[in-house]
Amino acid sequence: MTPATGTSDPRSPLRTGLLGTGPWAVATHAPALAGHPGVTFAGVWGRRPEAAAELAAAHGVPAYEDVDALFAACDAVTFALPPDVQAPLAVRAAAAGCHVLLDKPVATDPVRAREVADAVALARVASVVFFTLRFATGPADWIARQAERKDWFTARAHWLATLFTPGAAVSPYAASPWRGEKGPLWDVGPHALSVLVPVLGEVTEVTAAPGPGDTVHLVLRHASGASATAALSFTAPVAAAGAGVEFLGEAGVTALPDWGPAEESFRAALDALLEAVRTGVPHPCDAAFGARITDVLARAERQLGAAG
Repeated sequence: MTPATGTSDPRSPLRTGLLGTGPWAVATHAPALAGHPGVTFAGVWGRRPEAAAELAAAHGVPAYEDVDALFAACDAVTFALPPDVQAPLAVRAAAAGCHVLLDKPVATDPVRAREVADAVALARVASVVFFTLRFATGPADWIARQAERKDWFTARAHWLATLFTPGAAVSPYAASPWRGEKGPLWDVGPHALSVLVPVLGEVTEVTAAPGPGDTVHLVLRHASGASATAALSFTAPVAAAGAGVEFLGEAGVTALPDWGPAEESFRAALDALLEAVRTGVPHPCDAAFGARITDVLARAERQLGAAG
């Protein structure tokens, strides 16, 4: 991979645009883009022009009604959009020569996710998928250390949220239509897999079963021979909510450390994109990795559908 034709001098800040105007864009993407010394916040596009104008004005950057005009003004773009809105736009961005910082999951359709990975490869642009824990300071270092060991026996992950739990505190993400439709498998499932896969290897087998409410249970077999389980929910009891991952093996049990604010992790993801642009070396969390995660989740979803 080499930087795209038309990319500015790698010693200069990367002109970076934002696609999306929802809570994730407002709270995480825009502040990180505005404050990162390695990028120039180049503008905002959204499906609601009035929201794009408001967010752009808050950061003193242009708002674009034509997404292709934003691509033409940028070296890179970040995505804070629903996955199946993101995917076709990411293909267009790559074709326009823009490096891409994608949200997880890349898509909920394996074909669309593979189209993104293929478009990135064809255009020879850099790609990073923002799996939060892979860029959070404590967890990122911890994951790298666990990946160096080859004697893991099994692992267990849980992501038990209260997004749709009656009586729980209201989250701005509860109004997200795609989360309501696709559930925890697609929203928090990528978080669990993004920790398990780099340590235990690619998923070779997946079994999925429903639990109470919208809970999903996964049993995974990995290329290393190790197995793992994951429990995912948006309707957990408030007192039972939480997230974590443990690896168990010859050395005992080790647990995922706590992590900081999402904006901090997103700045690290921007650093990773800049490094991939500068060196031409693909990041481990690139679009191809994102496509493989989508494939695992789609296989699990088909099993859940067959089970009714």
